[in-house]
Amino acid sequence: MEDEDDVDMAVTESLDWKFSQVFGERAAGEEVQEVDIISAVEFDKSGDLLATGDRGGRVVLFERTDRRHHADNRRHLEGMDCSSSRHPEFQYKTEFQSHEPEFDYLKSLEIEEKINQIRWCHAANGAMFLLSTNNKTIKCWKVQEKKIKKICHMNIDPHKLTSNGFLTASKSNVPTIFKPHTSNGGNIDKHSSCMNNNISLPSLHLPMVISHETNPVAKCRRTFAHAHDFNINSISNNSDGETFISADDLRINLWNLEINSQSFNIVDVKPANMEDLTEVITAAEFHPSHCHMLAYSSSKGSIRLLDLRQSAICDHHTKLLEEHVAPGSRSFFTDIIGSISDIKFAQGGRHILSRDYMTLKLWDINMDSSPVATFQVHEYLRPKLCDMYENDSIFDKFDCCLRGDGQMAATGSYSNMFRIFGCSEGSTEETTLEATKNPTRRQIQTPSRFPRSPGTLPRVNRRGSDNSGIDINGSTYDFSTKLLHLAWHPNENAIACAASNSLYIYYA
Repeated sequence: MEDEDDVDMAVTESLDWKFSQVFGERAAGEEVQEVDIISAVEFDKSGDLLATGDRGGRVVLFERTDRRHHADNRRHLEGMDCSSSRHPEFQYKTEFQSHEPEFDYLKSLEIEEKINQIRWCHAANGAMFLLSTNNKTIKCWKVQEKKIKKICHMNIDPHKLTSNGFLTASKSNVPTIFKPHTSNGGNIDKHSSCMNNNISLPSLHLPMVISHETNPVAKCRRTFAHAHDFNINSISNNSDGETFISADDLRINLWNLEINSQSFNIVDVKPANMEDLTEVITAAEFHPSHCHMLAYSSSKGSIRLLDLRQSAICDHHTKLLEEHVAPGSRSFFTDIIGSISDIKFAQGGRHILSRDYMTLKLWDINMDSSPVATFQVHEYLRPKLCDMYENDSIFDKFDCCLRGDGQMAATGSYSNMFRIFGCSEGSTEETTLEATKNPTRRQIQTPSRFPRSPGTLPRVNRRGSDNSGIDINGSTYDFSTKLLHLAWHPNENAIACAASNSLYIYYA
C-alpha cells in the first residue's frame, strides 16, 4: 500500500521545468531568415539523437553527450529513471541538405524545399537512418561515421632548398625512370653538357595515407517520389521496420523502405466530383506495436482506425473516434477550429493524443463516443476568432507530443509558449512555459478529475483558467511568434521545442 501511495504521489507531483540548452539563439533585433525557421523536431527511440528540419530543406542532427561519462558506471545506469533531474546535454553532430526547391513543369507549380516531417528508422551496422519529406518527395538518409583519410609525408625537406630556388639531391637517389631523357630515348646526361651539378632533381617520397579522424557523412539511399498529387502532411514508420506510410489531403500510401519504384494506395477519400469534397486527411500514424493498425485524422475532428488485415484497401474504418457537437452550438468557425492538426499514439497504443486549434484531447481507442480528457489550450481566443480568421492565424497547425509513459502531454501556443498537462490519475499538472533561457513558469492547480485510470475513464473535461488573452507577464499575446513544433524525450522528462530558428531544450 505504501508503494502504491508513493506512485500516486509521484504521478501527481508538479514538475519543476528548467532550461537546459538552446541552439541558434537569435540576438536582440536580429532578423530571422525564412529558410532558417525550424519546421520539424524529432527524437529517435533511444532519445540520444535529435533531428530538426527547417524551411530551407536542411536537416540538422544533435547527439546527446552527458551519458558518455557514465556509460561504464553500472550503479549510475541502474539509478536512472524517468524522474531523473540530471542535466541533459546535446551537441551539434552534423547537417545536410535534404531537399532542394523544385518546379513541376506539368502543373506549373513550385515545390518548396521546406521539411514537413522527420521520422527515425531502425539503426543498422552502426549507421543511422531517417526519413525526411517536403510537400512531394520523401527521402531515406543514411548517416554513418566515416574515417577521414589524409595524405601525409609529401613535403620535401626544406633544408635541401638552394639559394637559387632549386632543390638539391644526389643523382644516385633519383630513379632512372624519372631522369630527363632526350626525344630519342637517350639520357640527357650523356647528350648535354648543360646539365651539371648545380641543377639536380629532388628525391621522390611515396605519400602515405593515414586515417585522421571520423566525421558523420550523410548519403541519400532512396528517394520516394511521384506518388502524391497533394501536399504530404505526414509520414510514419511501421513497427515491422520494413514499411512506412505517407499521407496527403486525400490519400495514404504504403511504401516498402527497400522499394522506391512503387507504393500501394490504402486510403483514398477523393470523391468522383471534387465539388462534393467535405473532408480531408490531416495526419496519419502507425500503431506503435501492431504493424497492421494505423490511424488518421480529418478536418472534421474525427479519428479513424484502420486494420490492414481486414482489407488491403481500407475503404471502411474499424473504429471512428469522434466527439459530437450539439447542433445549437455550431457556428461558422466550428469546422475550422475542430480540424485536427496532429495525432500521436501513446507508447502502449491504447490512447491517442490529438490537437485541434482550441484543445488537446486524449482518446481511448476502446471508447469511440468522446475523448477521456480534454485540455483547453486556446479558449481565451474564442471571442477573437473573427480576427484570427482574417489574419489566417486560425489555420495554424500545432504539434502535440506525449511523454514515453503516456502520463503527460504537451503542445505549443502563441508568444513562443508551450503548455504541459498531466494525463495520469489524480494529476493536476497544467503548466505554461515560454521558450527562452529564463522560462516564465505558471502552475495552475485544478481539482482532480481522474477518479480512475485513463483506460476506464468516462468523458472528462478539463478547462484551463486563462481566457483573458494576456500572457503571464500581463502583456498581450504575440500571434506572430508561435511555437508550432515540439517533441518529448521518449524516456525522460525533457522537451525539445522550436521557436522560429531556435531550438530550446528543457528538463524536469
